[in-house]
Amino acid sequence: QEQLAESGGGLVQAGGSLRLACAASGGTFSTYPMGWFRQAPGKEREFVAAINWNGRAPVIADSVEGRFTISRVMVENTVYLQMNDLQPDDTAVYYCVADPGFVAPHMTPVYWGQGTQVTVSS
Repeated sequence: QEQLAESGGGLVQAGGSLRLACAASGGTFSTYPMGWFRQAPGKEREFVAAINWNGRAPVIADSVEGRFTISRVMVENTVYLQMNDLQPDDTAVYYCVADPGFVAPHMTPVYWGQGTQVTVSS
């Protein structure tokens, strides 16, 4: 069964860091672009980052550029989101996603994880 499993969320103070991990299993995710979306209470879902199947061509949303980085370890079939200098506006549920075609803003990937909560206190 195809599955994306996120981990690494939690509570952190403003200015702190977290690293999210997404382990892909049960499918052909190794050939799919993967990425992250987030959704805060009362707000629309927002694209955060994406990366190609081979770990190249990372794309980062303007809202987190310079603070967040995405990486992929192919042998682990895992995608990471390193989040630095976190701010209260980064508080959201973060979802790992994958798609046979591409992952980008303003699209809905085919595969979603269950989400992991990130809460940033001021």
